[in-house]
Amino acid sequence: MGKGKGKPRGLRVPRTSGGVLQQVQKLQEEMLKAQEALGEETVEVSVGGGAVKVVLTGHQRLQSITIDPQVVDPEDVEMLQDLILAAVNEGLDRVQALAAERLGALTGGLDLGGLL
Repeated sequence: MGKGKGKPRGLRVPRTSGGVLQQVQKLQEEMLKAQEALGEETVEVSVGGGAVKVVLTGHQRLQSITIDPQVVDPEDVEMLQDLILAAVNEGLDRVQALAAERLGALTGGLDLGGLL
């Protein structure tokens, strides 16, 4: 056969006895275990000098909010709302960083397109 004729050249998948498939399956199992373990972890954030505390799970679920009664001022509801938003957003940032740390170790820094 001449050049440029015959089978198209491109990405070639190595013929193995399922080695690549086994590696992918093992990675999937490890990722599932890591995700389950992550769900059992919690992150606690305190803002406003302890005025508002939130606890989030590793699955980004808000588990609890604790508000110091002294910061409940009917004349300044906006401040309390801002504290709650700050605490929840900081907690979510910490949970995402925790997930990236735990799961990123498995992927070796491979970008999974926002799956983590």
